[in-house]
Amino acid sequence: MIVRKQTNERMSRIIEHNGTVYLAGIVSDDKTLDIQGQAQRVIAIAEARLEEAGSNKENILRAEIFVKNISRDFAGFNEVWDKWVSKENPPARACVEANMASVETLVEVIFTAAKA
Repeated sequence: MIVRKQTNERMSRIIEHNGTVYLAGIVSDDKTLDIQGQAQRVIAIAEARLEEAGSNKENILRAEIFVKNISRDFAGFNEVWDKWVSKENPPARACVEANMASVETLVEVIFTAAKA
């Protein structure tokens, strides 16, 4: 059975299937923030969506991170990430530079997690 949540005609922000939670790419809802501020907003949004799906950061399996400018934004993103990510259960992770859908977007993250 597939459960889709926060769905519109284009996409579902949360999908659950066979005990796995897939989150659509998350960007900050405040594009005026710097990389650390946007990273904090992405994490807060992710936590809320994971909770809605019956999961949490301890159960994140994979994080796909896209930053606008890797040489400028990688260290700032990692400062926020390293304070937040589970030290006991860190996910598999990739971080690449990407051209974003809006000029102001500095980071987007896609999470896959197991249900708690």
